[in-house]
Amino acid sequence: MSGHSKWANIKRKKGANDAIRGAITTKIAREITIAVRMGGQDPTGNMRLKLALSKAKANNIPKDNINRAIQKGIGGTDSTNYEEVRYEGYGPAGVALMLDLLTDNRNRTAADIRHIFSKYGGNLGETGCVAWMFKQKAIFVVDRESFEDEDELMTIALDAGAEDFSASEDSFEITADPNDFDTIEKALEDHKIETASAEISMIPDTTIHLSGKDAERMQKLLDALDENDDVQNVYGNYEFDEE
Repeated sequence: MSGHSKWANIKRKKGANDAIRGAITTKIAREITIAVRMGGQDPTGNMRLKLALSKAKANNIPKDNINRAIQKGIGGTDSTNYEEVRYEGYGPAGVALMLDLLTDNRNRTAADIRHIFSKYGGNLGETGCVAWMFKQKAIFVVDRESFEDEDELMTIALDAGAEDFSASEDSFEITADPNDFDTIEKALEDHKIETASAEISMIPDTTIHLSGKDAERMQKLLDALDENDDVQNVYGNYEFDEE
């Protein structure tokens, strides 16, 4: 499958340092709270909550943190008014980047993100400058440890409406139209296939391969964005070359 693998990003975060881990936990909890506030606590009828819970699972967020975030959404104890913002720009080597953010102060967030981009060899662009390079897709990842039969999994996924299927050394990745998310999720559940990750993401049409200094600068940029509490998701058209 072409394009930057979000699963690679998730695995990177699992090994992140304590500061980044703490920020990831905070922003996922915030997303859960807002999802509950907007659509209720039942993930069956609340896609946003379903995706937030999947992200919490993929990042090993403790159940106590998840339950507190849900209760905060139900009880409305967090009165902060968050605004959803999307920024677009360029990273090292001309990599296209899109950021989804939740902020209670747009001016502060804009200044913070602009500073991060500038510090690590990137720059923010105008709205729409890179969005045309991405398409929204549903992405499911299954670890080989939990399901080994590649042919069977591919058949199940394609029969359920998947657009693409790819295999790596340790996992399988299923790509589909976002409207088919529930159908594919149910097909996997019916066959008792556990997903390591299930999300709706922005997938690039083409990718830039990074190595050496460019890869180092991109990694530092990603880490800095991960540490920023307002940044919820980062999408990019990059891949790190194996060294």
